[in-house]
Amino acid sequence: MRRTVMTAILIASAGGLAEAQNEAAGLENSVVKVFSSMRYPDPYKPWTKQAPTEATGSGVVISGNRILTNAHVVMYASEVQIRANQSGNKLTARVETLARDMDLAILKLEDSAFFADHPPLGCGSTLPEIKDAVMAFGYPVGGDSLSVTKGIVSRIDFAPYGYDPGGTGTAGLRIQVDAAINPGNSGGPAVVGDKMIGLAFSSLGGAQNISYIIPCAEIEPYLADVADGRYDGKPVLTDRLQTLENAALRTFLRLPKETQGIVVDEPKDDPAGAGLRKWDVITKIGTSNVDDQGMVRLGSNSRVGFQYLVQSTAKGGKVPLTVVRDSKTVQLDLAVKAAEPGLIPSLDGEYPSYFVYGPLVFSNASMEYVSGFLRNNGMGNMLGVMTSSLVKRMLDKPAFPGESLVVVAAPFFPHRLSQGYSNPMGLVLRKLNGTPVTSLVHLVEMLRDQTAEFVTLEFEGVFTETLVFSHKEVLSATEAILTDNGVRSQGSADTLAIWNAKPAP
Repeated sequence: MRRTVMTAILIASAGGLAEAQNEAAGLENSVVKVFSSMRYPDPYKPWTKQAPTEATGSGVVISGNRILTNAHVVMYASEVQIRANQSGNKLTARVETLARDMDLAILKLEDSAFFADHPPLGCGSTLPEIKDAVMAFGYPVGGDSLSVTKGIVSRIDFAPYGYDPGGTGTAGLRIQVDAAINPGNSGGPAVVGDKMIGLAFSSLGGAQNISYIIPCAEIEPYLADVADGRYDGKPVLTDRLQTLENAALRTFLRLPKETQGIVVDEPKDDPAGAGLRKWDVITKIGTSNVDDQGMVRLGSNSRVGFQYLVQSTAKGGKVPLTVVRDSKTVQLDLAVKAAEPGLIPSLDGEYPSYFVYGPLVFSNASMEYVSGFLRNNGMGNMLGVMTSSLVKRMLDKPAFPGESLVVVAAPFFPHRLSQGYSNPMGLVLRKLNGTPVTSLVHLVEMLRDQTAEFVTLEFEGVFTETLVFSHKEVLSATEAILTDNGVRSQGSADTLAIWNAKPAP
């Protein structure tokens, strides 16, 4: 009898072990290594690209014969390949959609037969609990085979992801784990049980055992967003808000002790008057209470910023709010949409537009241009930059549709036309022949339609000078300047389309 029981136990244990091994093998078949050859833009030489950079990361097979990875693994990739676990073959892939702000991207393969032996890994329907055991799969540096590390879920919070220099304010849920995540792990799945809870995307530099996962609660909305082949972005509340922790503020607003919420300090412009108003107190998002710090409960162990519920509760571009206004409770269906780029946007995966006019190269100001310029004090007229719109209007929205800041992207190309003038690199162009310049498109149009003998260029900032050129001499010299400096085209495709168009009647 005893031998029979022991035999049954051993058989059951062996069966359980075999089942666990098969389950692990299934997970491993869903994880791939991603190889990228990247050509990043050079904001200071917008007519060219930086030298190729080779990088590796990880990805996971998901439904629809797709591979999910991080945006930063394939951003600006001129070539992408994937390789399955225990395989010696690389397969060509292409980037189908990409969301830089949420650090997510989808890859498609030219050969869909790959997916017959590599099943999709399903996303968990709920967030993990604090202290849940988690395994991170991927291909970190230090080896070429699949790596699996184990840890626990340490924390869930709502924070900017750090991949959005355009300043749109996008943030998301992130899961903190203590499983080791290193370069190369990016884009690999994190698993609790047999379900993916999210995608590895970063670790905290200088700290031990602090790594971050993009949860399925962020991945699923992204997949729904890009179902039409385009990424529109997450809806956000752009009104300026403040906490309700100060006693005098509560008394000023005549709020009863039990009322909690977050205060509208400066509402966004709303011509229809149907939005929030100054001193409104947002007490609920949908059915969830907002506390005096602007936080909401997420399960039993987590509090996160209420903006998470804005994006997860919004339907049809509107989010239901409960507001206390003038001591009365008001129900609102507030219109929300994705954050719009600022006056100085990020390149967001694109290459910069530019136009060459004689010895000058003009481009639109971008966050990549400004951030790099401010880091390198030796480049250009720094005092002029610090007093220009590149700094003063860095966080502004465009004052009107199509507004952008036009900068001199690079030092003068060597030519006698610029003799005696100071280096204007980094300066914002203010006027051409006395007319304010509102965008790069506007500048190219004015240069194209120019009939005056001379062109005067005025710049923002102190200690700048007005540049004067003979328009005819510039036009005749531009081709030689391009040839001498190895510049293949006078402008990017968009500016050349304007330059070669017929002048306005």
